[in-house]
Amino acid sequence: MDMLLSINRLLSKYVTALILILSVCAYFEPNYFAWAIAYTPFLLGVAMFGMGLTIQVKDIDCLIKRPRDIAIGVIAQYTIMPLGAWALCHIFQLSPEMAIGIILVGCCPGGTASNVITYIARGDVALSVGMTSVSTLLAPLVTPLLIFGLAGAWVDVALLPMMMTVVKVIILPIGLGVLAQWGAGHRIEPVRQISPMLSIIAIVLLIAAIIATNRHNIVLSGLLTLGLVCLHNLLGLVMGLVIGRVCGLSYDKTTALAIEVGMQNSGLAVALATANFAINPLATLAGALFSVWHNLSGAVFAAFRRHHLAQHVPKRIVEADI
Repeated sequence: MDMLLSINRLLSKYVTALILILSVCAYFEPNYFAWAIAYTPFLLGVAMFGMGLTIQVKDIDCLIKRPRDIAIGVIAQYTIMPLGAWALCHIFQLSPEMAIGIILVGCCPGGTASNVITYIARGDVALSVGMTSVSTLLAPLVTPLLIFGLAGAWVDVALLPMMMTVVKVIILPIGLGVLAQWGAGHRIEPVRQISPMLSIIAIVLLIAAIIATNRHNIVLSGLLTLGLVCLHNLLGLVMGLVIGRVCGLSYDKTTALAIEVGMQNSGLAVALATANFAINPLATLAGALFSVWHNLSGAVFAAFRRHHLAQHVPKRIVEADI
């Protein structure tokens, strides 16, 4: 068990490097990773099951005690990123395949990696978890409706099948994780402690599989897609900071908000593209590249916010807040 916990800590610490290494390996040796694309719903389900195992009473308590902060984050999440994606598609006059990929990423809830990045940045972790949880629970309704409204100009969108996909790969696994934690009590603790490791392995393998299967698309359209992904992510981070300041949130809450808005559950975008837009294979590329990029940009952003906090906030206040 001690060895598994050590591996868990190691993977959590170097998850960005692991994503980069395996993505490069998948590009040059696609045959070793392409098989995993058939298991996209299962891999994402494993990651979401791990999230369900980590949801605790204190997280629910945060939702009850801080509804205003949670509401600001969720509203920002489901307006800035979807509308930003839609605007980028129009500005750059993207093809339907590329447009649906960018819009899928923009309409998804916050990613669980945002909680780790918020912790590194010394932001409000409880708020980050609360925003991720609420946006994820709303995803079966809000995400398909946003995609239906924003992507309809490029492709036909089947609303009900998308809702069912979100329920199967997000809500059901999270619910099973919560039930397992509630039913097994302290007996589930060993599994809960290593659940981040299981989630990381599932997500990293999924990203590598997408890179492997989109090798030729990356050559043709990868640079443009990556540029749009970077712009989209930067828009989320910057606008999250702006919204936090306009709403009068504290430094640590603003940090959590910016990270939450900028980092998407791009794995869900890939699952939706695979299940509902199979005739548009390029649609999965944006989600894969976003998964790689937002971990890199998130780590840089966290380092910047942490440094800024140390430089401009009195030490006694920092210690009291953390």
